Amino acid sequence: MSKLLVVGSLHYDIMVDAHHRPEKGETVIGTGCSFKFGGKGGNQAVSAAQAGVEVVFCGAVGDDEHGKWLLEVLKKNHIDSQRVEIIAGVASGMSVATTDAEGDYGAVVLSNANTRIDAAQFSNAGVWSNVGMLLLQNELPEEVNLQAAKAARQRGIPVCINAAPAKLLSPALQGCIDLLVVNAVEARDMSGMTVESLHDAALAAKLLNKDYPTVIVTAGGLGVAYSENKGNVQEIEAERVELVSTHGAGDCFMGTLCASIMRGETLSTSVINANKAAALHVSRKH
Repeated sequence: MSKLLVVGSLHYDIMVDAHHRPEKGETVIGTGCSFKFGGKGGNQAVSAAQAGVEVVFCGAVGDDEHGKWLLEVLKKNHIDSQRVEIIAGVASGMSVATTDAEGDYGAVVLSNANTRIDAAQFSNAGVWSNVGMLLLQNELPEEVNLQAAKAARQRGIPVCINAAPAKLLSPALQGCIDLLVVNAVEARDMSGMTVESLHDAALAAKLLNKDYPTVIVTAGGLGVAYSENKGNVQEIEAERVELVSTHGAGDCFMGTLCASIMRGETLSTSVINANKAAALHVSRKH
């Protein structure tokens, strides 16, 4: 099987549990704290590797203890990390996330070394050896994503982007994308349509499908919708589970989705597989 190349962020995550997330000026007493491997790119790479595909990761860390630990986690999950740059004198990426009693969370991200990835490396043919798909997210500078996507497109390699966090993609990058995956908030920001139901998610996917060949809109507990072939829309209801925490659910979805597609599964089957994996993920403490 060919490899999944993930170009993305690596973060050392500080996870704080609290009854609720603080409002402006409010101090909240926490109930727990943990330290975790993170970054959308890193989490999606681990999810894909755990789903059974060979993964190559391209990113950057600082020359600090956090960076060493992030690389160790990649290696522990059998992810090829030879193309992760170690940037001297720069801190590794990190985030601080607060999870409330209902399982929802909010986070602050510091990109740090992730902004130093060398976009010129994607002109090197060796980067693309046996790569069958490129996976991107919006936590890196767009120039990095654009150069990677252009190089993949030149080689006939499909490009998938999880456009998170939400921001508009340049026409140049948009033209390289084969599969766009967004959540309800990102779909709203990119399509102008508020997503408050699974039907709304389907309509947003259909709108975005005018500009992207295939679009998937994840809507949390409502389910997921996708649109392809300029308006062939399907809706899949969420799996019914007891919510523990939504943290990392989207990344679990992405890794499973790409792994399923690379195994030759249809888009429909791949979305169903990813939906089930995300449901299992939110039902467990991480």
